[in-house]
Amino acid sequence: MNALARVPVEPAATSVAAPAASAPAEPALWRNGRFEADEWERVAPDAAVPEGPALLPLTRFLAERQALAARNAPLGVVVQPDEALEELAPYLDRVSLVALVFPKFADGRASSMARVLRERYGFAGELRATGDVLIDQMPLMRRCGFDAFEVVNEPTRRQLAAGKWPDVPYYLQPTGAPAQLEVPAGTRPWTRRPG
Repeated sequence: MNALARVPVEPAATSVAAPAASAPAEPALWRNGRFEADEWERVAPDAAVPEGPALLPLTRFLAERQALAARNAPLGVVVQPDEALEELAPYLDRVSLVALVFPKFADGRASSMARVLRERYGFAGELRATGDVLIDQMPLMRRCGFDAFEVVNEPTRRQLAAGKWPDVPYYLQPTGAPAQLEVPAGTRPWTRRPG
């Protein structure tokens, strides 16, 4: 029996020619079990900070943290996998959203960072996965603490829009995830099953 349930990936349509040098799709925000409008504006390193909810690169947030403290609108921070969470930790009470970047699907550093944010630093705001987010990894990302996903991958978007969420019934490591995602301690710790 396969320990990881896989959602089949839809084959690419062969009758449609791929567009030449097209720009990547705008990310679609998957949150609360559905696609939602994203109220956050991602701010470029040299752009003016908008009046509403603003999502800034970590380096800019740290450089301008004093001036940003006077804002009444929510602030979010985008953290790259090679940046240190320790630099952000003292300011987490000022941040409503942390977006962790997956530069490619095989790079799991953002999953480790998510667990550190939730379990060590007690971050309770929105934790968003961005970058190369694929449907078969989303349940595992959720167990690490992510509660929102920016999805660019078209097959993943189609699967989510169709109401398909992969089931991962077996896992090895416990997490500090919400109770509905974790079984009590001492219950077959080498092969844990939710509920």
